[in-house]
Amino acid sequence: MRRPLINSKVQQIQPSGIRKFFDIVAQMDDVISLGVGEPDFPTPWHVREEGIYALEKGLTTYTSNAGLFELREAVSDYLYQRYALKYRPKDQILITVGASEAIDLVMRAVIEPGDEVLIPEPSYVSYAPCVILAGGVPVAVPTTEATDFRLTSEILERCITDKTQILVLPYPNNPTGAIMERKNLEDIAAVIARHDLLVVSDEIYSELTYGVDHVSIASLPGMQERTVLINGFSKAFSMTGWRLGYAAGEPELIAAMTKIHQFTIMCTPTISQYAAIEALRNGMESVQTMREQYDLRRKFVVKGFRQMGLDCFEPKGAFYVFPSIKRLGISSDEFCDRLLREERVAVVPGTAFGKSGEGHIRCSYAYSMRNLEEALARIGRFVNRIIAEQD
Repeated sequence: MRRPLINSKVQQIQPSGIRKFFDIVAQMDDVISLGVGEPDFPTPWHVREEGIYALEKGLTTYTSNAGLFELREAVSDYLYQRYALKYRPKDQILITVGASEAIDLVMRAVIEPGDEVLIPEPSYVSYAPCVILAGGVPVAVPTTEATDFRLTSEILERCITDKTQILVLPYPNNPTGAIMERKNLEDIAAVIARHDLLVVSDEIYSELTYGVDHVSIASLPGMQERTVLINGFSKAFSMTGWRLGYAAGEPELIAAMTKIHQFTIMCTPTISQYAAIEALRNGMESVQTMREQYDLRRKFVVKGFRQMGLDCFEPKGAFYVFPSIKRLGISSDEFCDRLLREERVAVVPGTAFGKSGEGHIRCSYAYSMRNLEEALARIGRFVNRIIAEQD
């Protein structure tokens, strides 16, 4: 008998909990969606203009596999100016199709069958599937609001085995909005070094922090050589559809990632690369403007959930809130399903981001104040109805 057509590793991966609700919303009317982490700002005009100009000049051919050297230089300059990190454009930086491809590449370049990868949860939905597809074993490292959803050395130490090879460090965090400050990173760095782990530091939200600057773990003494720093342009520069990210790390690892990249992707979109050069060199004022607007929305949404009587962790980064619905006595999935059907508001159940997300929902505030106000009014009605049912 012929074996099953679909690879067993693919079969065991569940569809994205985020996209599930996104697809349902697409078939409904009058829905306010707070489910997708996509900025509502257009890409800054001067960045779009550079992409248009590249198209007009006919700059539409392949670039080198690693990306335009000028873009790699711009990334190198940015990382040095921001974190005093020195990466050579020639052999330590790879331009990828979003940060997501970079995550996939590093897993495939490093993991041997059975290797364990530690993933703090709740966290972004792609990490575990990338590990599984590379032949590894994802190991959830639960974090809670009691520690501000931060990874601690005690929790980390308990999860390490002789099979552990990689620690994913997803901060600022999606979905919680948690950050790791320097003292927190120093706390876990000693554990990482002692066990000789590779760190995959996903810093896609690094420019979106509130009241405190982002610190890259690669900037700590002894950590750069054991860290792959991953970032991109989607969130900070509002360039989601341009599909552009990058990885920075040791030459041997970047070379291995580039080898996979050249056979599967060839190179990232040329027009996007020219636009990204402009974003890095002249786009920080636009980033600041967007960050200030996100901060206003952040405070408004946190206040709104707390006024409903729900506990709501105050995010310090990204553009999500992760309120607790535990007092309502229903699961995250039931809350989200009923909210969508009864009030036409789409949010994401916390379980989409790992088992430790149960009892929470994720709401993005990368939406207009008008939509946020209406969404909170509808959610408030729904919460009051649930409470009345229990009485």
